[in-house]
Amino acid sequence: MILQTHGLTRYFGGLVAVKDVSLSVAPCQVHAIIGPNGAGKSTLVNLLTGHLKPSSGQVIFCGRDISGLAPNVTSQLGVGRSFQRTNIFPSFSCLENCAVAAQSRLSHSMRFFRRVEGYAAVRARAERALELCGLSHRAQAPAGAISYGEQRQLEIGMVLATEPSCLVLDEPMAGMGQEESAQVVELLRSLAREYPLVLVEHDMDAVFSIAHVLTVMVSGEVLASGSVDDVRCDPAVQEAYLGDGEEVY
Repeated sequence: MILQTHGLTRYFGGLVAVKDVSLSVAPCQVHAIIGPNGAGKSTLVNLLTGHLKPSSGQVIFCGRDISGLAPNVTSQLGVGRSFQRTNIFPSFSCLENCAVAAQSRLSHSMRFFRRVEGYAAVRARAERALELCGLSHRAQAPAGAISYGEQRQLEIGMVLATEPSCLVLDEPMAGMGQEESAQVVELLRSLAREYPLVLVEHDMDAVFSIAHVLTVMVSGEVLASGSVDDVRCDPAVQEAYLGDGEEVY
């Protein structure tokens, strides 16, 4: 397994936001995490990526215990994370946005007077990231001038420019229309051929179309986890989240 958690728990005072969560993500697998608002999904993402320290339990990445490591260290180790809100540099071109992300992976990334080979390596990574996220044709466009859906793609491209081993994507389709969501779904499907993905998403059509494993959280705990078909048919899941069974998913 690439990424695993064992008994992961996080308290905020007397509130249990995540309780005893154990899950695993295999290579080239899309593991989707769903649940109603307040289920603990974003807290779990923050625990996986080092933005929060667990109260107890472990996060294991590529066989190494990364529980409580700082987010920059977790990122350097290969856990790439996107956020619910778009996190780009609007005045930079799309290529420059990816170059900034790629530069963070070079040794002495803040040394501005360095050999030209360093810049060539940054550009190569940035160009590959743009190609992977489907924005090569927008390389020179200012990031603030492209569509919202393209900005979300660009953010994924910036994550890819860091050359991660695993992607943790927090609601990458938030605020999108149907056409934009469909484009991102195709992007994630293509990325899953190369990367394991942890996907937190409210778009059920998207989740059901690309996920291999589905985990449902309610009140900070795992209600059910398994194949998409098994979880969809679970009566407890239908009652707690998906509805009374009359909806079409």
